[in-house]
Amino acid sequence: MKGIIFDFNGTLFWDSKLHYDAWREFSKELRGTAFSDEEMRDKMFGHTNADIIEYAIGKKPSEELVEKYAKEKEALYREQCLQDKDNFKLAPGAVEFLNYLKSNNIPMTIATMSEWDNVEFYIKEFNLARWFDLNKIVYSDGKIPGKPAPDIFLIAADKIGLKPEDCVVIEDALAGISSAKAAGIGKIIAIASLEPVEFYQKIPEVSQIIKNFNEIDRQMFEHPAKV
Repeated sequence: MKGIIFDFNGTLFWDSKLHYDAWREFSKELRGTAFSDEEMRDKMFGHTNADIIEYAIGKKPSEELVEKYAKEKEALYREQCLQDKDNFKLAPGAVEFLNYLKSNNIPMTIATMSEWDNVEFYIKEFNLARWFDLNKIVYSDGKIPGKPAPDIFLIAADKIGLKPEDCVVIEDALAGISSAKAAGIGKIIAIASLEPVEFYQKIPEVSQIIKNFNEIDRQMFEHPAKV
């Protein structure tokens, strides 16, 4: 492997429960009943806000409706992040692993279906510029199809100058794993941040399942060059 692409939510930052709680509340407002656990896995994680709202109301929403609910939900989510001081940090082992990648000049970026307001929030609060070229981060800009479409990982691989088959992807969501597979990613690693390890064992395209970033084999990268 020559480079690595990270999903962000539930991967580098373990915030899945916050998104669960926020979308449960908004799904009740949108359709009268909260999303089930299965719906959350299949229809929420890795998808755009527009896709989620369309699923909830059963028809294509207006741009105004998407903007209204998305801004309300994401503002609530960011407020919850700041209030949860004990858990508002990067995933276990992430800082050490990112430092390793940076010091060995291994190409890397983030490919997230979060929208810019949240990405900007993460950049500031986690000081992501320590590791990432901010211009290479791929996020939901209203033009990229949501996961499981392969587009976001194809774009991310191109941003770091690599072919998809030479990249590792770290994901936690089923939609993201399917997206990476469709993009022809060389190695897909699932991180069990919310779901148990057993949840991923039945997914054939997953090469490895980890519980923290210290478990990743650093030797999988091809001839890392010291800076």
